[in-house]
Amino acid sequence: MKLTVIAILLVFITGCTDQTVEKNLVIGFGQMPNLVKDNKNNLHVVYGTGDSIIYSFSSNGGRTFSSPVLISVLPKLAASHMRGPQIASFSEGLAVIACNSSGDIFSYVKDEKGNWTQTARVNDVDTVAKEGLMSLAADGQNAFAVWLDLRGNKQNKIFGAKSNDGGKTWSKNSLIYASPDSTVCECCKPSVAMKGTAVYVMFRNWLNGNRDLYLIRSSDGGNTFGHAQKLGNGNWALNGCPMDGGGLTINKNGDPETVWKRQSKIFACEPGKSEKEIGEGRNCAIESVNGKNIYAWTENGKVIILKPQGMKTKLGKGTLPIIKSINGEHIICVWENENQIYSTLVEL
Repeated sequence: MKLTVIAILLVFITGCTDQTVEKNLVIGFGQMPNLVKDNKNNLHVVYGTGDSIIYSFSSNGGRTFSSPVLISVLPKLAASHMRGPQIASFSEGLAVIACNSSGDIFSYVKDEKGNWTQTARVNDVDTVAKEGLMSLAADGQNAFAVWLDLRGNKQNKIFGAKSNDGGKTWSKNSLIYASPDSTVCECCKPSVAMKGTAVYVMFRNWLNGNRDLYLIRSSDGGNTFGHAQKLGNGNWALNGCPMDGGGLTINKNGDPETVWKRQSKIFACEPGKSEKEIGEGRNCAIESVNGKNIYAWTENGKVIILKPQGMKTKLGKGTLPIIKSINGEHIICVWENENQIYSTLVEL
C-alpha cells in the first residue's frame, strides 16, 4: 500500500507520462491540418493535399468526422513546412484562407447549404506573401488574418487585414511590425487570437541576433496596434531559422497565454511574466479550458499532450498538433503523420 502511494506521488511530482493513447482516428490524407470549433460546438478541419484544399467536420464532439470534401483547387498550394490553409468560425459560417507559392492569399467561405465559394484575395499587393506563413482568427462576424509580407524593401514583416463580413471582403492591408534589424524570423509562422475588439499577434522576431517571441496587441479590432512586447526573460541567439512559431490562445479572462520553443526546450509564458519550462521538443500548441492551460508539442517524433495536473499523454507518431476544447472534461488533438491527418479525444 505504501509503495502504491509513493508511486502515485512520484507521477505528480515528476510529471511522468501517465497514458499512451492506443486508438487514433484517421480523418483523411493530406498535410498541415488546421482546426476550429464553432459556436454550436461543431469541429471543422482544413488541410492540403497537393493543390487541393480539403475540409471535414464533426458534429458529435470529434468521435467521428465527415468524409473529406474539396473546398477548391489552388494551383501550387502552400501546404507543408508550417504552411497550410487556415480556418476560422464566424457567428454565421466558416472562412478559410490559403496561399500559393507565388505569394497570394485567397479567401473561401461556406454558405448555409454547405457550398464553398472563393471570395476575395487577402493581400492587396501582388505576390508579397511568398513564405506562405499565415494565421487566421475570428470572433462574431469579424476576422483578422496575419502573414509574413515582403512588400517595400523585400524583407519579411508582419502584415494583417481584417474582414467584417465573414470573410467575403478584406480591408486594406496594414503593417503590424517591422524589425529595425531588417527582418522578422523568415520561416516561423505568426499566430493570431481574437476576442471582441482585442486582437493579439505573436511572432518570432530577429532582433540583435536573437530569435525570440514577441506579442503585439490591438484594442480596436486590428485598426491599430501597440508596441511589440518580448515574451520571457531569456534570449536565443541564432543565425538561422528554427521554423517554429509557437502557440497562442486567450483565456476566460480575456488574457493571452503563449507557448513556444527556445533551443530544444518548450516554455509557457504569460506576457510580462517569466517563462516556465514545461518540456522538450517543437511544434507547440496551447488551449485554455476552465482557466487552466493544456499544451501539445512534438517530442522525439511523437505527439505529446501536457494536462493541467502536469502529467503527459503520448498520442502516437506525428507532428504539428493542434488542440481545441470539447467541453470541460475533454479536448481534441489533430495532427499529421506520413501524409495522413489524425485526431483523438483526450480526457482531462
